[in-house]
Amino acid sequence: MRKLKGISGMNDFRFEELTVWKEGIKITIPLLDLAEGAHEKHFYKFAEQLRGATMSITNNIAEGSGSDSDKDFAWFINMSRRSVFECVNILFILEANNIIESKERSALYPALLSLSKQLNSFRKTLLC
Repeated sequence: MRKLKGISGMNDFRFEELTVWKEGIKITIPLLDLAEGAHEKHFYKFAEQLRGATMSITNNIAEGSGSDSDKDFAWFINMSRRSVFECVNILFILEANNIIESKERSALYPALLSLSKQLNSFRKTLLC
């Protein structure tokens, strides 16, 4: 599995400090790897949809962290959580179409569930 470089030390943007963003980054690599595998098997639409949903998780956290209000930030966190749900759904579809194996979906499911819960808790904190 690939590792991301440069996610420690410099924290010039608010999102770089957020655990939910860091957890989202961790799940990005295996999801993008699955998207690449689907692309290589010529399932281009599936691959593109998974890439988009995957990128939307951390993109919404980052974008929302630049908000002027916690209410606005919470809206972006909700969008990020919805993208997690989209990724889970896509994984089920990929498995049902024999594009990935059950063990590949099952390996990512707990991390996606955990991230969804973390995002939900963070959103609630922002709205308090």
